[in-house]
Amino acid sequence: MATDTLKSTTGASGASAVRRLLLDNGALTALIALVIAMSALSGDFLTTDNLLNIGVQAAVTAILAFGVTFVIVSAGIDLSVGSVAALSATVLAWMATSEGVPVWIAVILAVATGMACGLVNGVLISYGKLPPFIATLAMLSVGRGLSLVISQGSPIAFPESVSHLGDTLGGWLPVPVLVMVVMGLITALILGRTYIGRSMYAIGGNEEAARLSGLRVKRQKLAIYALSGLFAAAAGIVLASRLSSAQPQAAQGYELDAIAAVVIGGASLAGGTGKASGTLIGALILAVLRNGLNLLSVSAFWQQVVIGVVIALAVLLDTLRRKAGATPVAAGTGAPGGRGKQAATYIIAAVVAAAIVGAMSFLHNGSSSSATKKVGLSLSTLNNPFFVQIKSGAQQEAKKLGVDLTVTDAQNDASQQANQLQNFTSSGLGSIIVNPVDSDAAGPAVRSANKAGIPVVGVDRGVNKADTAALVASDNIAGGKLGAKAMAEKLGGKGKIVILQGLAGTSASRERGAGFAEGLKAYPGIEVVARQPADFDRTKGLDVMTNLLQAHPDIQGVFAENDEMALGAVKALGSKAGTSVSVIGFDGEPDGLKAVKDGTMYASVAQQPKELGRIAVKNALNAAEGKKVEKTVMVPVKVVTKENVAGFGG
Repeated sequence: MATDTLKSTTGASGASAVRRLLLDNGALTALIALVIAMSALSGDFLTTDNLLNIGVQAAVTAILAFGVTFVIVSAGIDLSVGSVAALSATVLAWMATSEGVPVWIAVILAVATGMACGLVNGVLISYGKLPPFIATLAMLSVGRGLSLVISQGSPIAFPESVSHLGDTLGGWLPVPVLVMVVMGLITALILGRTYIGRSMYAIGGNEEAARLSGLRVKRQKLAIYALSGLFAAAAGIVLASRLSSAQPQAAQGYELDAIAAVVIGGASLAGGTGKASGTLIGALILAVLRNGLNLLSVSAFWQQVVIGVVIALAVLLDTLRRKAGATPVAAGTGAPGGRGKQAATYIIAAVVAAAIVGAMSFLHNGSSSSATKKVGLSLSTLNNPFFVQIKSGAQQEAKKLGVDLTVTDAQNDASQQANQLQNFTSSGLGSIIVNPVDSDAAGPAVRSANKAGIPVVGVDRGVNKADTAALVASDNIAGGKLGAKAMAEKLGGKGKIVILQGLAGTSASRERGAGFAEGLKAYPGIEVVARQPADFDRTKGLDVMTNLLQAHPDIQGVFAENDEMALGAVKALGSKAGTSVSVIGFDGEPDGLKAVKDGTMYASVAQQPKELGRIAVKNALNAAEGKKVEKTVMVPVKVVTKENVAGFGG
């Protein structure tokens, strides 16, 4: 009886220990499971190039997340890190190029900018008594606005000496990965070995008790948010180095990824727990997920769903861990031998993962067929009917030619597009088609494809400082000039108009706006009374146009840099649209053409998006097969009005 009882107790104790180990190391377990799953599902995942890609793609998120770790450990939140990163990089590029400041001073000023933003957050929270959510939300808007003001909405070339942070050492080791590791070690040192690190855990555990014990909580919070700003500045510099330009719209939404990485890594939003190693694992999980889902050709929309589920599961795991009594130990406060046990856990996990992954690699040996007919298409966005039509035309042509086409959505994020292009390159595709978010920012990733011998075809927009086998495009500048001519002819050469601009920093907006401005020079009687961005979005077009009508009720014309904004303007104008106010859009998308047919829009400068996608796939396949392709293939642009809309095919 005693023996049976002992066996039962021992078995239960062993099961409990395993359960406790899994709960205490849930993020690490999840990362290992993900790596094994992706290795089994994709033969392209487990390659040296791709694993280095994952490290590079995790770097910016991880550096931001290390800074956010300080804040979350102290029971705060920082929603401003993405905007602060963009602002810091913009300050560096602007000071070093436009203002002629020595680069080393520009770097110091960029870091100081990040710390200053963090200090402002700290002052508002500690002394202004604002909730961290509100204070940092305000800084999110201020930081992004200042970035746009300084850059005038256009990317600024990054200093060559700093751009080396986006390169590799020895031709294979990415510098961003080294920076990530260094920042991670600094984070671990601060959390585990310094007075301020211990203060973070004390404030997060019980702020009132920390204050009563003699901690100067307000001053500590100033330092905590300043550190978050410093890490955000470092992340912004690394990101801009990768893109060879400071993008005013860079790092949008990255604050959510940073918070997700910290939470997935085991930190609690209630404060008091969290560590650098967990945050790094969380960032790697997000990078592995995005990389693997790209390689598996999973829709970008479903990728967002999957990542949301992972975040929810991470929070659920935290809840289960607390209920089970498995509380993560604060860095630097563990029992003697705790660090040794943790290191042993990581070593064992790495050995097990390497063994299983090595076994998985045999599943893909000899399975690699000719990649000639595998083509990747990276679109700047799929939240716009024009680009959806490019995708549709490309898929139709791919099906016709027997091409395996993988389509990704960069969501107007130049950094995300760079990651997608790197994933395509490491997958060894036959060729790549890219519709750049920004022509300069796409350059470094396309140069990597050039080195790998993969031909790249640009569609709709070109790529700067890189080789492309072909460019399939309509001329945005010529289209802008046509729009100006059509507007002037409609208004009889005189009148007041407003311009709705696209997303700041994108090549399409710059080129269409420049073409329209150039075309208007021939018509001095046309007065532009207002220019406002509406981000290529119909809802924003409606709101901006509604506001402009309050100040300029007597306008006679509206030029919108795409049909979506034009349709928003039509809604705002109501009965004036097509009668007293002429609206001209750009793209020739179905809803825009319908509005032209109905008479609410006067015209659309129509490209032929399906034709762009079709020709791009055809040229990509020819380039992959070594056939001769035309360097530039221009698809005609035409002004579509009510008179000729019936004959326009799109």
